[in-house]
Amino acid sequence: MRADQWLSLFIIALMMGAFLWGRYRYDIVAVSSLLAAIIVGIVPAKNAFSGFSDDIVIIVGSALIVSAAISRSGIMDVALRRFSPERRGPRMQLIILVAIVAALSAFIKNIGALAIMIPVAVQMARKSRVSPSMFLMPMSFASLLGGLMTQIGTSPNIIVSRVREEITGQPFMMFDYTPVGLALSVAGVVFLALFYKLLPERSRVETSMDEAVAIKNYTTEAKVTTPSGAIGRSVSWLQKPAGGDAMVTAIIGGNGQRRTPLPDTVLKDGDLLIIEGEQSALDKIVSEAKLQLSDRKHEPETRQDISSVEAIVGEHSRLIGVSAKDVSLFHNTGLNLLAVSRRDRRFTERLGEIKIRNGDVVVLQGDLQKLPDLLREWGCLPLVERDMKLGNARNGMIPVIILMATMGATAFGGIPVATAFFAAAFLMVVTGSVPLREVYQHLDAPILIMLAALIPISDSLRTTGTTDIIADLLSRTAEMLPPFGALALILVAAMAVTPFLNNAATVLVMAPIAATFAEKLGFRPDAFLMAVAIGAGCDFLTPIGHQCNTLVMGPGGYRFGDYARLGLPLSLIVVVVSVPILLLVWPI
Repeated sequence: MRADQWLSLFIIALMMGAFLWGRYRYDIVAVSSLLAAIIVGIVPAKNAFSGFSDDIVIIVGSALIVSAAISRSGIMDVALRRFSPERRGPRMQLIILVAIVAALSAFIKNIGALAIMIPVAVQMARKSRVSPSMFLMPMSFASLLGGLMTQIGTSPNIIVSRVREEITGQPFMMFDYTPVGLALSVAGVVFLALFYKLLPERSRVETSMDEAVAIKNYTTEAKVTTPSGAIGRSVSWLQKPAGGDAMVTAIIGGNGQRRTPLPDTVLKDGDLLIIEGEQSALDKIVSEAKLQLSDRKHEPETRQDISSVEAIVGEHSRLIGVSAKDVSLFHNTGLNLLAVSRRDRRFTERLGEIKIRNGDVVVLQGDLQKLPDLLREWGCLPLVERDMKLGNARNGMIPVIILMATMGATAFGGIPVATAFFAAAFLMVVTGSVPLREVYQHLDAPILIMLAALIPISDSLRTTGTTDIIADLLSRTAEMLPPFGALALILVAAMAVTPFLNNAATVLVMAPIAATFAEKLGFRPDAFLMAVAIGAGCDFLTPIGHQCNTLVMGPGGYRFGDYARLGLPLSLIVVVVSVPILLLVWPI
């Protein structure tokens, strides 16, 4: 091996280790890897920023804006009212939900499709008196499968299309992915409908909203004031109405001094209490002891237009890493933070000082008319519908028509995907389907920067001959295997790597290797590139490999091991179904 090949492998290994470590965000890791590759000379300086003008970045960025327009259009509200899935039994509701999510994911970003349907699923679970855990993980898996059906359904499909164009001169077309993607989606929906009971119920079947979203405990802050009956009483007296479902975790005196909340600790006028528990239990304590919620001083004077909503803090929320106090939440938005919940964490700090994290569930209160826009602006996803819609159905058909025209232009009009979707994104903004002020919020800059940084590194694997070396090793392993075995090897390898890397990074590393591997075995590369895209898009084993899985972990009440219980058999189904169909559609 030459020095540049050793350096390529070393940088790839370091990059994979950094992704696996998770200490730094994936775009920082990718940019650092690109800089290292430039310094050691395996990426020429003149090509260092070629990724920023690559079609992949244009398509992904444009598709994100198109996806946002569809998500906020309100068209799903109309469709769901006509379909009325809440009138059906839980199993049929599950089938409807996963089928809708899979279909949506073929045309918009899969996490966008999932985000649209989570409030619907939680509402159905509440009305049907079942745990949301029955619906949410199957919906997440369905969104991953649905994204496999079209070129713009998921980033891996876009990337392998580019790799194929570089190798053969012809990219994959919009619906080249549909035969295997549709088959996998149908097989996945059937499996999820039949075997969803592999998942444990992680929340009790009650009608309260909090248990409906599978959140066990909230943390809130209340003050002992002069009218309160708690002055001079003990902590045990205060907690008694909750029946053990809520407890005081910290007491902050009027002078700022903290006191340990022992059962016989006496409460004083001006004490701030940090209380953790179920919502109904918190309500009992606050009402019976006549405590004052700390943020009640911020309530607007008129209450008829005031509402509260539970929401998940999204991956790119502006709240992540800061507290309500840090960002002056009420002063800047008019929103009150009433409670925070984080799985397996008990808070003792003041409510306004809690640093918010991705996946936290927060209770926010504010003007009903402004809540939808504020939630979008701050990157929060409402959990349960309460007379508030996140889109305007009157304008719902405009983005749908634009999307359909774009898909038709790329499939039948010969217009390049990058050009068509860039035009579609522009039209979404011009028609007001996505407000101009929100455009850059939807672009998901970390993903775009990561792609732009990794594209030159991926190219360097080929230019240095590193892909030939790795493909040689794999081909020696596979030389005794039949063609379907060699194809399955690439598919399983991609599925094994993607939980530890971003799925786009997996494809950028694996696709050139798979193409060279196929060439050394005397096969055409098409089926192998498709296998990489499928494997990279199907992480069903962990909550961390894909943001859809992360999103449902909190509201579904899932544990890390729950994903493999349903995901491992589904992964086997993906291999068994996709390999023969790939060989049929893309003969090698």
